[in-house]
Amino acid sequence: MKTSIKNKKNKFFGNKKGDGSSVFLVIFVALFVAVMLRAFMTGGGAPMSMGANRAAPIELSFSDVLRRAPDIKTMQIHGQDARGTLNDGTNYRATIAYDPELLEKLASNGASISIDTSKTWLDHLGTWVPILMGLLFIWWIFRGMRGAAGGGIGRSIMGQNPTKIATGSKTTFKDVAGIDSEKQELMEIVDFLKHKDKFKAVGARVPRGILLSGQPGTGKTLLARAIAGEANVPFFAASGSDFSGIIVGLGVAKIKEIFEMAKRNAPCILFIDEIDAIGQRRSQHSFNDQDREQTLNQLLIEMDGFSNDTGIIVIGATNRADMLDPALLRPGRFDRQVYIELPDMAGRREILDLYSKKVKIDGKVNLQDVARGTTGFSGADLENLLNEAALHAVRSGRHEIAPADIEEARDKILMGPRKIRKMRPEDIKLTAYHEAGHAFVSQVYADVTDPIHKATIIPRGRALGMVQHLPIDDKVSMTISEVRANLAVSLAGRAAEEVFFGADKITTGAESDIASATRLARYSITTAGLSPKIGMVAVNQAAAFNSRAPLENASEKTAEIVDGEIRAWLDRAYADASKLLRANRETVRRLAEELLAKETLTGDQIKAIVSGRKKKASTRGRKDAKSTTKSK
Repeated sequence: MKTSIKNKKNKFFGNKKGDGSSVFLVIFVALFVAVMLRAFMTGGGAPMSMGANRAAPIELSFSDVLRRAPDIKTMQIHGQDARGTLNDGTNYRATIAYDPELLEKLASNGASISIDTSKTWLDHLGTWVPILMGLLFIWWIFRGMRGAAGGGIGRSIMGQNPTKIATGSKTTFKDVAGIDSEKQELMEIVDFLKHKDKFKAVGARVPRGILLSGQPGTGKTLLARAIAGEANVPFFAASGSDFSGIIVGLGVAKIKEIFEMAKRNAPCILFIDEIDAIGQRRSQHSFNDQDREQTLNQLLIEMDGFSNDTGIIVIGATNRADMLDPALLRPGRFDRQVYIELPDMAGRREILDLYSKKVKIDGKVNLQDVARGTTGFSGADLENLLNEAALHAVRSGRHEIAPADIEEARDKILMGPRKIRKMRPEDIKLTAYHEAGHAFVSQVYADVTDPIHKATIIPRGRALGMVQHLPIDDKVSMTISEVRANLAVSLAGRAAEEVFFGADKITTGAESDIASATRLARYSITTAGLSPKIGMVAVNQAAAFNSRAPLENASEKTAEIVDGEIRAWLDRAYADASKLLRANRETVRRLAEELLAKETLTGDQIKAIVSGRKKKASTRGRKDAKSTTKSK
């Protein structure tokens, strides 16, 4: 692959939906208005009687009052507001600070001074409204907490119910495909809830908890919805983030609430999605996260405390099972841990058959080929694939999904949307030869590599072109011959650039090819034990959270040997690819010219072009593959 270098109405205090945001808003606005009103009143906004003279008063500053003290005849003081008349009969108004020396100075000059200490209704309002609103806010919080402690499905802490009761779910196990073994684990839980007597007769105990883990989109929440549809028991659903809040202790109270609710409706199922939000591993140094740990401790107590026969089955779902606390994973809490893997080819076909019933598909679409070409897709990815294909069909004016729509949707998901770029003719030509190199070497090693699906030079995402392969079946391992062949295929694009344009014309377009080849070589040498020089030693062990530390268990000398061995493997693969391309220049040239003319070639078209030299080249390829297995 050649890549580019660019990269309903609610009553007050009674929200029926459990959303307290409107109450918070009302209280906040009321407090804000009260505080502003109090500030206004304190600033001297209270009205005062002006006496008989109604002329507009002049404004005096505090310094003016000090300077013109002999001219002041009368002064009426209310708070910081002072009003009165001057000796010439002029009315004035001023804002002053209480100063006994000033008042004494004014009195000594013959001014008549009166101080009004009475309060108007606005003064009382500005004083008591903030206090009352604060008390009302505190009462509302404790009202919600009493509601949570007292129970009741319709009442909860802070006006928010952390659980949702799934009733009348239309999803059943028939709607779950591609994960039969995982589905069987949960069908036993439903069977126990329906026919618990036959289990008790043998002495069997139902698992108290089941942890569903796996990559995103593999069907964890779908399985939970299927249980809700299959089981004739109450089903409570919550998310791990529902138990966190800004108030310390709120998570503990919510855990108590949801389990009290579940106990009153036992036997029942409690589903907690994204349980890693509250179940993360505790640490001796987590001084700043005590509230989350208290929430986790309460969850541990509720799942398996002194009252362990509660009739509640807890089902948790997470993408990060490695982050969970060991105490949460032990038997008695989560007795079963079900890892939901990405579907294999047969599973992908079942999922496609299931989702294809919801859309209109042309009879020419081969779902088996679609399943072959979607290795690594989850159930959610496959559903999205058909949806993208349906959208493309509508944009193209079709009433059914055609094979072209499936192709476009898959390419869009894998590589990104089609790019309209103004490329130089020499860049387009170089891209064509680059992809022709990949395609030809792939065809040479057809006996040990996956069949070619198509080759294209249409830009998508960061890729200027690509060669796609469709696996015949699911591979769980690779032979060393397959590793060597795949390395040669990966580096064949760069080799074609050098063979046909010269060493000074090679480009940065082989970036992703080199990266993938290096990863494969490093894995084969340091982890899979395929290098005779390194031997069967796991040089690179998995570090925390499944990340890999480079050469974690290796000495400096071993690290040098590993680096040299990786370089030798890649150099040999590059040399093999270059040798094949030089020996079949005309065939590769025809492939490139066809790509320039048609932009996209199918696997059958590529095979037909190479067929004139295929027998000889294939024989040479197999010999080269066999010979490379003997190299060190």
